[in-house]
Amino acid sequence: MVIHMYLRLRDLREDQDLTQEELSKAINITQRSYSYYERGDHMVPPEILCRLADYYHTSVDYLLGRTSTPEPYPKK
Repeated sequence: MVIHMYLRLRDLREDQDLTQEELSKAINITQRSYSYYERGDHMVPPEILCRLADYYHTSVDYLLGRTSTPEPYPKK
């Protein structure tokens, strides 16, 4: 089953009982921008993907649906 990134972003946010506004403030973007990413209307820039991965303590690959393992990669 292919997990689309925007579904994973929404699920992660909802699992933490966050609004789009709360999350967007936490990663320093506008709520409107985040809404576009979560709906799949705009591509998420690499910098924002990294911020989201750091915020959720996961990997960018997990956010992109390239792995089903939510654990982050070990720090070097």
